[in-house]
Amino acid sequence: MLCVSTSGVLGRIIALPPPLTIWSRSIIAFVLLGGYVFLKKISFQINFRKNGGVVFLSGVLMAAHWVTYFFALQWSNVAIGMLSLFTYPILTVLMEPFFFPIRYQKRHLGLGVLILLGVFLLAPSYNLDNDITKGILMGLISSFCYSLRNVMLKKRIASLDGSVLMFYQMGISALLLLPALYYFEAESFQAKLPFIFLLGILTTAIGHTLFLNSFKHFSIGTVSIMSGIQPIYGILLGLFFLNEIPSYRSILGGLLIILTVLIEQRSTRSTPDKKVSLNKKI
Repeated sequence: MLCVSTSGVLGRIIALPPPLTIWSRSIIAFVLLGGYVFLKKISFQINFRKNGGVVFLSGVLMAAHWVTYFFALQWSNVAIGMLSLFTYPILTVLMEPFFFPIRYQKRHLGLGVLILLGVFLLAPSYNLDNDITKGILMGLISSFCYSLRNVMLKKRIASLDGSVLMFYQMGISALLLLPALYYFEAESFQAKLPFIFLLGILTTAIGHTLFLNSFKHFSIGTVSIMSGIQPIYGILLGLFFLNEIPSYRSILGGLLIILTVLIEQRSTRSTPDKKVSLNKKI
């Protein structure tokens, strides 16, 4: 969660068109993950007939999630960009029963609503005529893409290595965003390269691979709600590196999110998912 949370600050620092930034991020992560998979002698092969469509669609959703998220960051700030994205836990728990033979859990629904309340308090205002609102809307679109991608992959992650899956997703994202090199000007691109490499290595190759592998040990709803700590990390990083000071509403909303994460962690330890118990027995 800490690795992935660096995306907020880096998205603000890298003042480039988001499609160009995400293309660069995808290329870097693609090369790094490919090298890692090769050195670890992990097979690149996947059952394209069975999983190819899902892997391709997940790459499309990942690219859409990142591009809209970076627009949200540029049009608002770290807090608003990250927190509008973090409506995704409630979207995830609402989607999950449509993909899996499970019932809605009152605990997840309640905690998801609590996170939404925290996000609402963190946002300073909701004026439809300003860039902040545009940033929130882009964050909501990013949230939907992220939720759908995670739920789709939950079905496949048990049979696919997380690094290999991210490798293919990065390749698909890079191909989809290749036209960005033609349509967008890259002023001061070289000056932003250190931050782009940091985004590709720390945030993407390391952070998102760890995040994908966590699906093997928890339900998608549990992972989503526990990841609600990310906005807190993001706001703290924004305060330290960008001097973006949160308001009292942001502090209150952040406390609600932290409380939600602590409740979920305690509930997970008390009543672990059946799959976790099975993995421990094995």
